[in-house]
Amino acid sequence: MFTEPLSGFRQATARSQRTKADWAREVAGLLDARYADCEIVTLVLDNLNVHTKGAFYEAFEPATARAYVKRIEFVFTPKHGSWLNVAECELSAMTRQCLAGRRIGELSELQEEIAAWSDCINAKQRGVDWQLQIDEARTKLARLYPQIKTG
Repeated sequence: MFTEPLSGFRQATARSQRTKADWAREVAGLLDARYADCEIVTLVLDNLNVHTKGAFYEAFEPATARAYVKRIEFVFTPKHGSWLNVAECELSAMTRQCLAGRRIGELSELQEEIAAWSDCINAKQRGVDWQLQIDEARTKLARLYPQIKTG
């Protein structure tokens, strides 16, 4: 799942597996199409083991991988308190709106259903209204931040 919370863009895909190279190809597809005119793209992501710069070197020749990696500013969410879990919320919404109560047996059918959902949601340009401010997050999620002990 890729999402732009402010613009209302979502892109979800399904694959038979979830490898580093698969992830790198998905990101490269976005860089080549949606962000082709962008010099640098800020990519906020969780700490899943496939989300690495090295993934690009598994999927592409070194020069191509280096070109992709140089265009990305990688920003990782906190390991134990990912309050930027917008993509996870979008996956939940997709599951409820598109897949709930159904068993889809073929990957190609799942891909078609997810693509149709993404197209419908993107046409609405429904943004994400994240209402938790930084100071509130620090207070409400204090248990997730490291404790500095003195003395």
